[in-house]
Amino acid sequence: MARLYPAPLMLLFIARLASLQASSAAARVKLHLMHYADGEAREFTNTFKTTDQSINLRSSGHYGKDGKLGFDPGDAAPAFQIKTLAGEFVYPPAAGLKFSLIIHAYTNKSAFLECLWTSESSLTDLVEGFPNNSQALFVSYDDTAAADALWMREQIQRVATAQRRNDILARVHFSPLPVHELGNWIPSVLYSWSYSGLPQVVFTSPEWDMPLVAKRLDARYDWLMGRWGQKSFNLVGAGDGCKPSPAVAGAVAWLSEGNCSFFTKVRNMASSEASGILVYAGMGHPIQDMNCEGSECFTLLTIPASMVHAQPAVDLAIQTGKPVTVSFQTTTFPNFFMGIDQQGALAEMGLLIYPSFRFFNWQAQWFDFSERLRERLGVPVRDVTVLEDVVMQGDSGAVATVDLPSGMTDFNILELEASLSCPGKRDVTCPPWDHTVQLYVCCDHFSALCNQELGRWITAFHRGTGHWLTDVSPLIPLLNSGRCTFTMKTVPWAKPWVAGLRLRFSHTNHTGNQSDQLYPFSLMPLYTGGVFDKEYNKRFQPINFTVPLSTKKVEVYAVITGHGSDENGCGEFCVTSHHFLINGVHKNSRVFDSAGTALGCAMRAGEGAVPNEYGTWLYGRGGWCDGLQVDPWRTDITKQLNLTGPNSLIYFGLYQDKDPNPTSNPGNIIMSSYLVFYK
Repeated sequence: MARLYPAPLMLLFIARLASLQASSAAARVKLHLMHYADGEAREFTNTFKTTDQSINLRSSGHYGKDGKLGFDPGDAAPAFQIKTLAGEFVYPPAAGLKFSLIIHAYTNKSAFLECLWTSESSLTDLVEGFPNNSQALFVSYDDTAAADALWMREQIQRVATAQRRNDILARVHFSPLPVHELGNWIPSVLYSWSYSGLPQVVFTSPEWDMPLVAKRLDARYDWLMGRWGQKSFNLVGAGDGCKPSPAVAGAVAWLSEGNCSFFTKVRNMASSEASGILVYAGMGHPIQDMNCEGSECFTLLTIPASMVHAQPAVDLAIQTGKPVTVSFQTTTFPNFFMGIDQQGALAEMGLLIYPSFRFFNWQAQWFDFSERLRERLGVPVRDVTVLEDVVMQGDSGAVATVDLPSGMTDFNILELEASLSCPGKRDVTCPPWDHTVQLYVCCDHFSALCNQELGRWITAFHRGTGHWLTDVSPLIPLLNSGRCTFTMKTVPWAKPWVAGLRLRFSHTNHTGNQSDQLYPFSLMPLYTGGVFDKEYNKRFQPINFTVPLSTKKVEVYAVITGHGSDENGCGEFCVTSHHFLINGVHKNSRVFDSAGTALGCAMRAGEGAVPNEYGTWLYGRGGWCDGLQVDPWRTDITKQLNLTGPNSLIYFGLYQDKDPNPTSNPGNIIMSSYLVFYK
């Protein structure tokens, strides 16, 4: 039985979405990132359309936090029970809620979901990577829900047995009832949160009374950057596409699968000047995720391509010389995914960029992170609210002046609890692009430490769930007065975010016992980065200094991120290294070795990187990830110093162990760095 999914939100984003195969994705990163000069806004333009559904929410009688009838992300999920193949699933369980829940509604009308459920790598991802304290409930929109439930369970059982991971079977539940018969609030959320659609191909011929509509799965957008428009095209058969075919010029090529790679088919049809490619699966074969492999991914191909099921009527028309035209459409359909976190709050699942259950895992890992963060925030500390639901936009950003607690010198821990949310409840209201957000503080307006950077974050693509806790304890000396002004801002052209910020003061052991604790008492600002070109390192001069009396420890503290994209992908997607040389001998280095990797940022979902964003959030970056705080880099240099005499320090940044030397569009390094003295 074939199964599918409508590629969720066939959004118009220009570039490259990370691959299941790291080598292929890394190749695409290197190839595609050459084409982007602005690291702040590159690859993705998207128009979201929310379709009003005729749903009677009054049947559930649920009112959200804003008092309006319906459900919003963040609302408490009402209790429910649902028939499953194993009996009944009851939420929340009598023993209490200790897990997150992901609900997936399947339909055979979606090619994306068909591939999600038939791909061995996708199913293996779920079996091997679904967190232990997460559960999943699978339902179906179709009248074949009972058969769908049995089939989905068999798919997971088969892979779990092969991988010797049968433990997952106790955490996955399958309902034989179609969504429209569930009798609870779940259908209301799935319909009212919809902005998905079913990508389809429409075949027409003068020989037919009615058009033939088939589901389609577009080729991976990190591989092929072409996409179907609103035009109609002639359809021309070209066999298996393993050789060029001049007959397809200006038409869409109709190709059978197999005998050569997808890449070979696409390259041959592109060289034959085809307008696009439709590959049909063999009879009884599932639709596959069309992708390049290995070195193939270094070749830029720009025509659209999709995979569909075999269509005998189309084959017959082509074989008998009858004209066939094709056009492409996306038909509105309810949502396929939703989540409930460990606190019982409803959550959107974001975008599954390609058909893999990895996106389930990343969302569940983020739920785990969120729960750990909630527990950390429950530890008693002295906190100061700086921003609470303040709109951050424009040149000024979000600004607040607050009084700090007395006796700040008694604290040696300072954490920034920051959050970024959207103007509305839904992800659809969130701004696009991955912008840098920086927090500046000025307490003593006559001090050299006025308007220094205190923290840095990166916004997420169209998702508003960012919440982080960042330890910036070495920067306590920036708070050198009892009244301070804090400014949180991003680029002035960014759309609005709603910012929250609290300062959390505490002691190392949270008991107030100051014995054997070290306190930062003095800062020396160092270097601030700049354009990453051949002149980059020439701008930096050695800094000479002596260590203050009573100093017990000295650290280098730096926040460094690379942005922009020259021909090498620098500084966002290239591996750069940053070095602080002490007294001409001791080199202290920070290397961004995950930059440009296929899943460098996706693998940090458990650390707070917002998952399933509407952009290429998966790739590793130069010191940052979309939807995550920028972690400060700290290194103890006490033993490298002359504590009673002169010292020198110099910074330099390298690409491939050499000075950067781009030929065009140099990137940028944003850096704040300090020497921190403790007593």
